Amino acid sequence: MGPIGRLWTAACVFTLAAMPHLPTAAFAQAFRIQGQGAVAQGQSNAFSAQADDPSAIHYNPAGITQLEGIQTSFGTSLIGGGVSYTSPTGVQASGDRGGSVAWPPPSYFYATARVKDLGIGWLGDTTLGIGLNVPFGSLVEYPPNGPFRFATVASTLPLMDIKPTIAYRFNDQLSFGLGADIYTFTGLFGEGHAEQRFVAPPTGLPGGIPANSSVELFGKDTAAGFNVSLLYTPFRNAEGLPLVNVGFVYRSQATLHLDGAVLANGALVSNATTTLVLPQVFTGAMAIWPVREPHREWKLELDVDYVGWRSNRNLNIVMANGATIPNPQNWRNVPVYNIGTEYRWLQMERLPHWEIAARAGYSYVQNPAPDATFSPAVPSLDYNSVTAGVSFVCKEHATVFGLFACGEGGRFVPKVIELSLAYQHLFYEPRRITGNQNQTVNGNWGQTAYVGGIELRMRY
Repeated sequence: MGPIGRLWTAACVFTLAAMPHLPTAAFAQAFRIQGQGAVAQGQSNAFSAQADDPSAIHYNPAGITQLEGIQTSFGTSLIGGGVSYTSPTGVQASGDRGGSVAWPPPSYFYATARVKDLGIGWLGDTTLGIGLNVPFGSLVEYPPNGPFRFATVASTLPLMDIKPTIAYRFNDQLSFGLGADIYTFTGLFGEGHAEQRFVAPPTGLPGGIPANSSVELFGKDTAAGFNVSLLYTPFRNAEGLPLVNVGFVYRSQATLHLDGAVLANGALVSNATTTLVLPQVFTGAMAIWPVREPHREWKLELDVDYVGWRSNRNLNIVMANGATIPNPQNWRNVPVYNIGTEYRWLQMERLPHWEIAARAGYSYVQNPAPDATFSPAVPSLDYNSVTAGVSFVCKEHATVFGLFACGEGGRFVPKVIELSLAYQHLFYEPRRITGNQNQTVNGNWGQTAYVGGIELRMRY
């Protein structure tokens, strides 16, 4: 088997291993899930300028030109926490992620190959990549007899993103990346569609939905977007490693026409459709290395995202029987601020051929939903978050518990194995909702969330 064949074989194996864990739970900004790699997550996702592991396929595809040979990474995030509500009259309710920890957890897989390392010189300094992750999703459940049951009882959005990517390095200073984002649902996971359940109000709903009936809306579609990225390195040290990186990423919006149906008490009322527009995202990032020596490295990074949530204007349900259930959103565009740092010990006397990295970060995220259209299905609150992370890198000739040495034993044994762990705690700001289109939603809302990430990276 040739080198390209080996890459795709590895990709298929790890994709199949990761796929059972792809359905997701939203915990961050609306239904956008920022954490798509434990190394980045440990730095509060301030990684778009560093972008030096396979998760760059998500954070800044131009960065994969920094990766040698064939590399893969796959990981998952365990998400816990819940939502609390107190009505103006003091009635309380709470929701969770379908349990104390969302299951299955949102996961990801990435593979990259620098083609000149595979003996394909005519493509120049080109790197290919493929990714599979869950950048948007939601999962939240409430008691079926709760005070806002006329708004939401449960909501889920198990949306997957397939990311074929190509990047080219023009010179030591500039790299360019281009990729597709193919968003889709699949029946391999649960029911394989977006879904929302609630109770019809005492007045009923358009299209013949009876009063106080249990209503279920569902639909699915496949849509494509694209991403364009740059990585600029104005300064390097004597060994050619970056001292300053500047990154820019543009992710286009994508429009999903969710075709499905409306059920009332389990019976079909009508086929139906709604339109979900995923936002465009602009990212600017800068990383600096105040220390980059043979024995140690220290990096600082600031990333700013500008998320175009204004595209989410409405989720009106258009029924085949001619009726429409209005569902305005009128969200607003918001910035996201991520600050992160990483310190690496590259050569240690007591652990030869090992590296250890420690990370920390802070984020501030604004909510995009106005009071009038706030929904328990996507409880959107401002939050601050703090993160911490650590990595253990087993390089060639390093031993693991004295049992085996990394990079030895066969052609397909990884030369480098990196295990990364991350923890993120989100501190949500309480929010009082007034003037909502559904009066049962008015009241005080709070939320808690904590996320643990684990990732395994291998370089061949």
